[in-house]
Amino acid sequence: MDIVAVRNYFTDLQARIVTALAAFDGRPFRRDGWTRQEGGGGISMLIEEGDFFERGGVNFSHVTGKTLPASATAHRPELAGRRWEALGVSLVLHPRNPYCPTAHMNVRCFVATQDDAAPIWWFGGGMDLTPYYGFAEDCVHFHRSCKAALDPFGDGVHARYKQWCDDYFFLKHRNEPRGIGGIFFDDLNEGGFERCFALTRSVGDSFLAAYLPICERRRALPYTERERDFQLYRRGRYVEFNLVWDRGTLFGLQSGGRSEAILMSLPPVVKWRYDWRPEPGSAEERLYTEFLPPRDWLAAS
Repeated sequence: MDIVAVRNYFTDLQARIVTALAAFDGRPFRRDGWTRQEGGGGISMLIEEGDFFERGGVNFSHVTGKTLPASATAHRPELAGRRWEALGVSLVLHPRNPYCPTAHMNVRCFVATQDDAAPIWWFGGGMDLTPYYGFAEDCVHFHRSCKAALDPFGDGVHARYKQWCDDYFFLKHRNEPRGIGGIFFDDLNEGGFERCFALTRSVGDSFLAAYLPICERRRALPYTERERDFQLYRRGRYVEFNLVWDRGTLFGLQSGGRSEAILMSLPPVVKWRYDWRPEPGSAEERLYTEFLPPRDWLAAS
């Protein structure tokens, strides 16, 4: 188990992604280094009011602690009382153009240690796409990229992680998915450290090719206040998921992480309406009927 190698990969991944995104947008990202009183820290890279991204963040963190919060050990009692460290890269990107989807990607590693006992470790991560107006070719491209990242690691891995993503990024209180899914995995330690680290690297390395071609196709599409209004309404669902259901947000806040870095995933402008319904037959309704319901997008290619 080589945590130094994991840290080096994550910091390099953050730098590569930020460089590519800044070139795509045309404006630089702001750098914010921070430390945590309980141990560790991180680097947040943020863009606000860019030429393309209305808001986006690419965060690296490596935090440590002596004991985990009770919420983290409730279902993993073997972690109670162990020292721990968690490190990873997490990003959320909110384009201004409603025809360009929001994207999320995260890769992470967790280690818990105790004297005279073997360490407990695992990797987690994934990526998912949240469009406001659906384009089948974009969905196919994104899911094809996810599958290509996982194909070297065994038959059935992509199908399992796709289903996991569909199940996880679901707003139970709304009974609807957050977006069109992607891949998600957690507690990964099967096959040994090197295999799990390689799988995590493959996911992280595939993000830019999965996302930026979609943005390039849609960035110049004209839009009106109608499309913008619907985008802001749907962004509300993103906020609801992150604040109500996301385990990473909960862990970060309860473990004393930097609030600004944790909540950088929230969009800058959002709208809520009471019991709103899209117009029958509209492009907005098609998002609900044709794109949000989980499906095999690879079969559509």
